[in-house]
Amino acid sequence: MAVAIVDTGCANLASVVFAFDRLGATHTVTRDVDVIESADHIVLPGVGAMPFAMEQLRARGLVNILRNLNQPILGICLGMQMLFDGSEEGVANGLGLIDGTVLQMDAGGAPLPHMGWNTLENLADDPLLNDIEAGGYVYYVHSFAAPAGNKTLATTTYGQPFSAIIKQDNIYGCQFHPERSGQTGAKILANFLKVKS
Repeated sequence: MAVAIVDTGCANLASVVFAFDRLGATHTVTRDVDVIESADHIVLPGVGAMPFAMEQLRARGLVNILRNLNQPILGICLGMQMLFDGSEEGVANGLGLIDGTVLQMDAGGAPLPHMGWNTLENLADDPLLNDIEAGGYVYYVHSFAAPAGNKTLATTTYGQPFSAIIKQDNIYGCQFHPERSGQTGAKILANFLKVKS
């Protein structure tokens, strides 16, 4: 089962690679369009600022290919945000694969970025969440988030609830870092590998 980990130019690829190593999954880090098109599953990791990240995708010629994939896609952290129509961060346009806009978090006076462990709540019935229990801890580093809505599979609260996991069609996103989230994160990645096109 081949996983293409997209070399976005703005991610800690090593931690993502190690996570799939631990699962025994066949994977490759790539920016090669043919490799991405032929992979069974696509992972889009990212950290940092949305405008820079989208510029990296454009420079690599990856925007159109990512917009036209049919296999399961998982965006991680900033990678999830890039899946949306846009973001308030630098008023950046995203890939437009998920309807909506990523917003600056209203943390209710708590410090930003939202950094550290927090819990998953309001879990939907979806294969990505098989054997995942509400209250499981995952690891975050972010200041922008997607509001909870009809595409939300799980929420987390920091000042106010936001989308921790989203889904639209074949596309998933985790605002947290599953590759750094212990057994809960590892199970989510393992479940993702079982999702069919």
